[in-house]
Amino acid sequence: MDAEALLDRYETALAELTPPFAFLDLDALAFNAEAMLGQAAGMPIRVASKSIRSRPVLERVLGTGGFSGILAFTLPEALWLAQHGFDDLLVGYPSVDPGAIAELAHRAAERPDGAPRVMIDDAAQLEPLDAAAREAGSRIGVCLDLDAGWPALGGRVRIGPKRSPLRTPRQAAALACEVVARESLRLEGVMAYEGQIAGVGDEPPGKPLRGVAIRAMQRASLRELSRRLPETIGAVAEVAREAGSELRFVNAGGTGSLARSAGLRLATELSAGSGLYAPTLFDSYRSLELRPAAIFCLPVVRRPTARGATLLGGGYVASGAAGADRLPQPYLPAELRLDREEGAGEVQTPLAGAGSARLRIGDRVYLRHAKAGELCERFNSLHLLDGERVVEEVPTYRGEGKAFL
Repeated sequence: MDAEALLDRYETALAELTPPFAFLDLDALAFNAEAMLGQAAGMPIRVASKSIRSRPVLERVLGTGGFSGILAFTLPEALWLAQHGFDDLLVGYPSVDPGAIAELAHRAAERPDGAPRVMIDDAAQLEPLDAAAREAGSRIGVCLDLDAGWPALGGRVRIGPKRSPLRTPRQAAALACEVVARESLRLEGVMAYEGQIAGVGDEPPGKPLRGVAIRAMQRASLRELSRRLPETIGAVAEVAREAGSELRFVNAGGTGSLARSAGLRLATELSAGSGLYAPTLFDSYRSLELRPAAIFCLPVVRRPTARGATLLGGGYVASGAAGADRLPQPYLPAELRLDREEGAGEVQTPLAGAGSARLRIGDRVYLRHAKAGELCERFNSLHLLDGERVVEEVPTYRGEGKAFL
């Protein structure tokens, strides 16, 4: 569907809504889900909840064949989801929240196989888990987070997210031994997130040489991972076997690396979420063909010049290193861009570009966020657009009074 036809569809279907509002195009969501499953090549995808941040949308995605389980971003969030009937929960980041750890231990006592599993990468994270589990008389399942960054220049430069210190087979096995030595803990899996591949677009707009460098880095990183990860995963699995158990899963990947992670044939499952909403940061991936699904709408409230228009609000800046790529972008009507001096502001967002001269007060402008789930921190609900009509309004985490980070 071309831009003009898509705009007509939005304007007709959403005419009864008063901006600002956010909506989810279910046709685009379904297209993106199918594209991601195709990249996963039959491997199940665990849904990254931080990229969704809406319980009803999580339920909808998990009802699609091929998506299984949730990768939560905090322990309190995972416990809240468990209270609402979600299972197969893995917490993607370590927790030092005493109350949440105690609640986890009690839930593990009540439902040994139904409690969230937690992420660890340091022996210091084990003591509060061990103490809470012993007090509750339960066992807590844990997952080791392995470093999947790329050591460039012989290790003098490290490229990738600064996450886990578990880089070598020896380091991973040593922590695994710490886990199995505690009766209150159960070693269940390992995770390796190659963020320098999954989270870095390989075709940045207007920067062809940078794209060449990124692609070379990603190829080199994949080669290094294909050598190191099998040994590291194998070392952890051997510790588990010697303790009389087996690893239940090996998790890897992200939206930007589904096909490459599946191709390594090391994981039993992949994780992804951002691609379902298709924010602007995923426009710069050569391997991804996604459709914008999560969109927000703002009204034109000012005409400061004959060639300019100003929106109400819009300063929904994404996390990460500050830069133009973290700003929301006008999507429809066409030929709009942010004002270079003001960008996207808390109370107003001036627009420039040829299309801004055609805007009038009261008109609507549809925008896309730079990242996926962070949009839901700005709106209490998402309107679900199915074909030519809004079929439902569903709450976001914010709309349910929850802000986990």
